[in-house]
Amino acid sequence: MRNMGTLREQLKDKKRIVVKIGSSSLTHKETGEMDYIRIEKLVRELSDIRNQGKEVVLVTSGAIAAGKKALNLNQIKRNSEAETMAVKQACSAVGQARLMMTYQKLFAEYNQVAAQILMTKNTIVDNLNRYNAHNTFTELLKLGVIPIVNENDTVATYEIEIGDNDTLSAIVAALIDADLLILLSDIDGLYTDDPRRNPDARFIEQVDELTDELMNMGKGSTGSDVGTGGMNTKLVAAGIATRSDVDMIIANSADIGILHRILNGSKEGTLFVGKRDHSFDLPGYVDKLHKN
Repeated sequence: MRNMGTLREQLKDKKRIVVKIGSSSLTHKETGEMDYIRIEKLVRELSDIRNQGKEVVLVTSGAIAAGKKALNLNQIKRNSEAETMAVKQACSAVGQARLMMTYQKLFAEYNQVAAQILMTKNTIVDNLNRYNAHNTFTELLKLGVIPIVNENDTVATYEIEIGDNDTLSAIVAALIDADLLILLSDIDGLYTDDPRRNPDARFIEQVDELTDELMNMGKGSTGSDVGTGGMNTKLVAAGIATRSDVDMIIANSADIGILHRILNGSKEGTLFVGKRDHSFDLPGYVDKLHKN
């Protein structure tokens, strides 16, 4: 294993950082309503990181959850897949606007400018779309803007959806040549087994190589009933990020302040060490999502 202390210290020098936060971290478990205190803390942390001269991209879930609540829907499922998809897209259309309005207001309080970027698989698979998306991100970051990214659930169908924001955040990190991806989750990081079921599960502080054994560990895991990602999607994200030479950390979002501790070199969460794989084809990989 490479020197963990040195690698953690190097996180202080990361300049382009992607942070992903999930629905369960943004809403109250009891009601499904937005947790404004936690969102405000997230915005404050990201604004402070930006004020340090670093570039920040936020990949956020929560649009469908926010829309579902606004429309007073207990559940999205309907009699057919087509009807369910239509309701999901309607919730997203309502919720995405609400989510962005919240972020815009809060970022403005800290003198930051936020921008919205909505993506589907086609954003990456199509050469011209990918080129334009890369240029947009680059220009926004150059202007000091904080891009806020989500999947475009209003138009995405099974054929063109990425499916979860763990994967989306890794794709974004790879697309913009980020230095670090931080996945804020409801778990401390990677364990040898699900710690909620197995008290003997051991915490893994650093992963230098994503072996088949590690990837298989995540296969049986599922996420919260609010979000779409479990440990499997986080390991898939780690595969995309590390092969694109992006370091990645899975950390617990219970305390949003963990962000500045990570960037100060603290041993928080599980660190996946980036090592470029020159044979890795991002557009080809994204194109195959859900086709297997």
